[in-house]
Amino acid sequence: MSRFLAREVAFKAIFQLDINHGDGEERKIYEDIAIDTVINTGKKLSEEDQLYVDQTVRGTRTNLEEIDQIISAHLKKSWTLQRLATVDRNILRLAIYEIKFAEESIPKGIIINEAVEIAKKYGTDDSSSFINGILAAIVN
Repeated sequence: MSRFLAREVAFKAIFQLDINHGDGEERKIYEDIAIDTVINTGKKLSEEDQLYVDQTVRGTRTNLEEIDQIISAHLKKSWTLQRLATVDRNILRLAIYEIKFAEESIPKGIIINEAVEIAKKYGTDDSSSFINGILAAIVN
């Protein structure tokens, strides 16, 4: 399976956790359920891809406050993080985690390109250009 498909699966779990995330001790249970659900739905993921999904989802959640601050710093003054479309917000979270926090070094251009492709598939007509603009501003 390609890394793009694994990234798409990770996005689905991050999206799910944005809506139903659990607090305190429940947080890990909710993460486990979201990761298991997306991994076991659809195409079979390799062990390597399953590990990527697990690490990416948990890493995004661990660094969520800092990731959200990065996003917020690049929004127009009249916009807030919660005002963003849920799809866009979570695509940005995934991509920023990979750019800023992931242990694996992935070329930033690939991360941005694949985030844009996920936005084209799941977002609105404007999502892909919005995602591209925010991520380009972050990496520059």
